[in-house]
Amino acid sequence: MRVIRWAAAAVSAAVLAGCAQDPSPSRSVPVDNNASAVSIVAAELQVPWDVAFLPNGDALVTERDSGRVLLIDDSGTPTEVLQLDGVENRGEGGLMGIAVSPEFADTAQVFIYYTTEAENRIVRFTFSDDALTDPQPILTGIPSGTIHNGGALAFGPEGYLYAATGDAGRQQLAQDVDSLGGKILRLTTDGRPAPDNPFPDSAVLSYGHRNIQGLAFDSRDQLWASEFGASSWDELNLIVPAGNYGWPEIEGIGGDDRFIDPVEVWRPAEASPAGLAIIDDVVYMAALRGNRLWELPIDNGATGDARASLGEFGRLRAAVAAPDGSLWVTTSNRDGRGQPRPDDDQILRVEVP
Repeated sequence: MRVIRWAAAAVSAAVLAGCAQDPSPSRSVPVDNNASAVSIVAAELQVPWDVAFLPNGDALVTERDSGRVLLIDDSGTPTEVLQLDGVENRGEGGLMGIAVSPEFADTAQVFIYYTTEAENRIVRFTFSDDALTDPQPILTGIPSGTIHNGGALAFGPEGYLYAATGDAGRQQLAQDVDSLGGKILRLTTDGRPAPDNPFPDSAVLSYGHRNIQGLAFDSRDQLWASEFGASSWDELNLIVPAGNYGWPEIEGIGGDDRFIDPVEVWRPAEASPAGLAIIDDVVYMAALRGNRLWELPIDNGATGDARASLGEFGRLRAAVAAPDGSLWVTTSNRDGRGQPRPDDDQILRVEVP
């Protein structure tokens, strides 16, 4: 397994933290609805929250409110492969992140993050005969609430599982390194803390987060995260081991040496960031309230000129790199905060440059 470049990430983020920028809404750019070629993969879904691809190119899709996992093959026809009992879909909770093991050919393992009546948890499944079977909880006790449940899952380049959790509406959890709330976690596939995590015997990688919705790695193996702010600033963060990202002491760019400033900020009306993907070192960030897809090129921890597109599809939830080099984006117009149309919710396939 490769070792992630913690040192490179730490240097980049340290520079960013020491150079507080003017937190003006500089990313306010016109939405270009002709920026990309878009096709419809699937329609009439129930809040498709995340997408993960199998080695053969088929996609697994979680529906937040229904508790279903769907398989979408070349035909584009969704087939149910799991109806998960015990999913609590009140508020922002429900069936959320999904990740396929990089060792899937040998293990057939798939990981899912979801809300129960008492907690958020991560459960490992086996994919066999077009069904997800043999559920094995690997991490339980993640704080849950009607808001701020996090939910993103991603495998890192070294083979560990990364999970984003929210503060569950209890802000003080984010600054408590003994709590699993308001964190990015780094785990083995058995749910144990990765052996070189920054806090001894702890799954916590970084803290001071409000509600991360997207995780993605760039070509330098640096981890990026999209994060809901409160009423002032949404954030794109470059993650450093043991980094404190400031919530609830700081929202957006604070220039306080105790905390790591975000790389980019947006007003919530233009963002409310959800899923995150990186293709050829371009960040693609889906925006819920902002009703658009943000695109930002990155270079060693800095971001370049932004572009916004897909403004005609409503609230956008997932953004996932597909095996063929395209981007899959899901809509979230049936999540209780959108204005659904008859064909919602949809999965869009977007051609990227």
